[in-house]
Amino acid sequence: MSISILAIDDSRTMRDLLRLTLEDAGFFVTTAEDGADGVRKLADTNPDVIITDINMPGMDGFGFIETVRSTGQNTSIPILVLSTENSPELKDRARSVGATGWIVKPFNDSRLVSAIRRVARL
Repeated sequence: MSISILAIDDSRTMRDLLRLTLEDAGFFVTTAEDGADGVRKLADTNPDVIITDINMPGMDGFGFIETVRSTGQNTSIPILVLSTENSPELKDRARSVGATGWIVKPFNDSRLVSAIRRVARL
């Protein structure tokens, strides 16, 4: 069974790159433009893993993670942050609101795929 991914990033280029990389690895990928779009698509996709950027207009990654974790059914979905940011304070904040892990952009394809396989709840 294929791992289902919800990938959230405000950059169309990054969404396309994630889709290409992850589909090439055999994953099923749904993309969203920001946190609010991600929340809307979450109910329809029921992903195994979520990847989200932090800095996005509208609902940012922190708001998205907090929203996902506040609903009882989504507390166990692994959430990986994929961001250009790398400060310990932001990583701590992400962990405190419910992120599972943090990957810095630009990402290494094989490391991203490996991280997804590691955290997937299948």
